[in-house]
Amino acid sequence: MNDQRTLNLDRREWMSRSTLALGSVAVTAMSGGVGNASAIKDQEELHPQARAKRVIFLFMHGGPSHVDTFDYKPELAKHDGKDLPFELPPNISAKPKLMNGPWKFSKHGQSGLWVSDLLPEMAKIADSLCVIRSMHTRGQSHGQAVGMINTGSDNFVRPSVGAWLSYALGSGHPDLPAHVAIGPATAHGGPRNYGAAFLPALHQATAIGSNGKPGSGKIPYLNGSLEDDTLNRRFQLLQSMNHRHLSRSGPDREIEGAIAAVDLARRMRTAAPDVFDLERETQSTRHAYGIGEKATDQFGRSCLLARRLAEAGVRFITVSSGQVWDQHGNLKSGHQKNALATDRPVAALIEDLKQRGLWDDTLIVWGGEFGRTPVVQGSNGRDHNPQGFSVVLSGGGIKPGFAYGNTDEFGYYAREDRVHMHDLHATMLHLMGVDHTKLTYRYAGRDFRLTDVHGKVVDGVLA
Repeated sequence: MNDQRTLNLDRREWMSRSTLALGSVAVTAMSGGVGNASAIKDQEELHPQARAKRVIFLFMHGGPSHVDTFDYKPELAKHDGKDLPFELPPNISAKPKLMNGPWKFSKHGQSGLWVSDLLPEMAKIADSLCVIRSMHTRGQSHGQAVGMINTGSDNFVRPSVGAWLSYALGSGHPDLPAHVAIGPATAHGGPRNYGAAFLPALHQATAIGSNGKPGSGKIPYLNGSLEDDTLNRRFQLLQSMNHRHLSRSGPDREIEGAIAAVDLARRMRTAAPDVFDLERETQSTRHAYGIGEKATDQFGRSCLLARRLAEAGVRFITVSSGQVWDQHGNLKSGHQKNALATDRPVAALIEDLKQRGLWDDTLIVWGGEFGRTPVVQGSNGRDHNPQGFSVVLSGGGIKPGFAYGNTDEFGYYAREDRVHMHDLHATMLHLMGVDHTKLTYRYAGRDFRLTDVHGKVVDGVLA
């Protein structure tokens, strides 16, 4: 701090440059609650009994094909190559020619759940899965639909699901954030999909890696080269500036959030390294996730890190595959590669949670922003399909070995027991002990909520 030029910086510029000195943890740590603060603590009697303590959202970015994974359509095979017998949705350029997929479907487990041989490992744990086969959402484009599944809005900047849960429940660990995003996308909204929008900034996610890759699997700069005494003095200086600014401005949620974030960043330097150290796991556990094998190493590391974070008390963890499921062409080779990378780690995660007694109170959500059309695009691809698709649930309060709802006979439109994205979000909050209609935040003169003015709990999938 002996550089005279630094002393001449205004506060905003100094704060921006100081981020590098303190490490990005001082910014991304704006994800946990203020300690264990809970927005619903004083009104718990108005909310449902929690069935889950945490959520792991396995985001299959790009849109896996439901008719090639969990939604078996015999009529699709029977009429392969024929015209679709009803009109396409508006603004769809795909040919109305039906295309059967290259994978065979079979019933699995005692439940007889239909799963294709594209996902053999998930098929082995079919009795632990609940497939909602009647999802529908807004947004024909990735940007719109990605916004819907992550924030409940297809066109406005809104808090992410994890941010709402962080705000509602606080962190389950005093020295870790409530909300972590592993390998989040930089496209299709980027940080908006794990951000806090108008909620206090401390509820946005701590990001680990990007675009489907966990990177080093650590929070950037958390284990920096600075001596403890030097870093502590920098934390103290930054906090003194924040407190001075707060005293001058009066009550300000953003400044208060920054103060809480910097304090959490300081505490995380002690707590986080142990949680993020995958080397503490046994070789057999690492092998089960496919770590060390080319196809599964990246997503396996992400899933194992998610389990460690869940075990430590993090409320909401997103694990992104990267935008790899978007097969407008070369459906077979593309989906085969994606399944090879993710199928084994997902099954290992669920089995690992079971062995550790965590599955019963951990809600796992597997799915993309939409599905894909049963008609062909180009010569061998499928277009986006928000009109009907599947999402898989498991664990925390969910009925296992069960399929809910149906699309039409070809898998284009959700027809029976339709579930909108707002309904899925309402159900997720319900299982976490939060009534989605009562979790609100006043901003710009009105009360906002994750589900806006929509959404209903899908009672049919609850155990």
